[in-house]
Amino acid sequence: MKYLLYLWMVACMACVGCSNDHPPQKVDLSKREPARIVDTDDAVTYAYLPQYSHSVSYERHYLLVKYLEEETGYRIRQIFPDTFDEHMRMVGQGKVDISFSNPYVYVKMAHRYGEKAFAQVVEASGDKNFRGEIICRSDNTSIKTLEDCRGKRLIAVDMTSAGGYLYPMSKFYDHNIKRQDFSEIEFSPGPGGKQEKVVLAVYAGQFDIGLIREGTLNVVANRIDISKIRVVAYSRYYPGWVYSARKNMNPEILQKIKDALFKLSPDTSEHQMILQKAHFLRVVPSSDAEFNSVRKLMDVVGIDLDK
Repeated sequence: MKYLLYLWMVACMACVGCSNDHPPQKVDLSKREPARIVDTDDAVTYAYLPQYSHSVSYERHYLLVKYLEEETGYRIRQIFPDTFDEHMRMVGQGKVDISFSNPYVYVKMAHRYGEKAFAQVVEASGDKNFRGEIICRSDNTSIKTLEDCRGKRLIAVDMTSAGGYLYPMSKFYDHNIKRQDFSEIEFSPGPGGKQEKVVLAVYAGQFDIGLIREGTLNVVANRIDISKIRVVAYSRYYPGWVYSARKNMNPEILQKIKDALFKLSPDTSEHQMILQKAHFLRVVPSSDAEFNSVRKLMDVVGIDLDK
């Protein structure tokens, strides 16, 4: 019975193939075109340091990645390291061609792997620089000044976060408050979304104070009542986020990417949405020397570039 059913199905398919609705197509085998083999490894890899969740990273940069593909003619593949350490490790392994990272992580990658800065972004504020924030719950009456933070439980984004650790921690050091002066220091757990997790931990009362980069409260405004969070103090402004290229990257490819990034303009209608999504106004040339102030700050806070 199964064999007869099989024959019946084959016959039906043959009838459909010979119907007048689908006339046979003539194929000229003398005209051939070589097939292009697409290797997934031939793409230029682009990684946004996991400052926020992967969904936020994608949402902010997918139009930019698409634009770079169109402008350069190269396939650009956005990849998503789970942690700051993984991002740096992938750079060291040559798996990341173009890195968009905070200046603290950049300085470490430059020291360890020969990463080279070539651009900075101008933030929505109109400045290349940015600052960190020290936050607490607005109803925490025990914290009114920086001095009140002594002996408190602190949560920061990551040991290699600029706005979420290094910059606001420098504010404490300016007031002679050192790491050992806190009863506890923890770092945001898990992959991605670390800035948001710091705010949520302070909001939930798990920690007294948190260290974040300015602008993070806007990211979580749809999840919590941010009026319940108070900024105790701001750090000074320091160099902002940086584009860098891996050591020995093809200079021709890199130049095309540079040209495309520098071409972005808020005055050009087709670029406005790309820049708006990415949360910056434009991209401007930069160099390694612009981050020497970050290196000095790391030395003040006692951070070893090799660790």
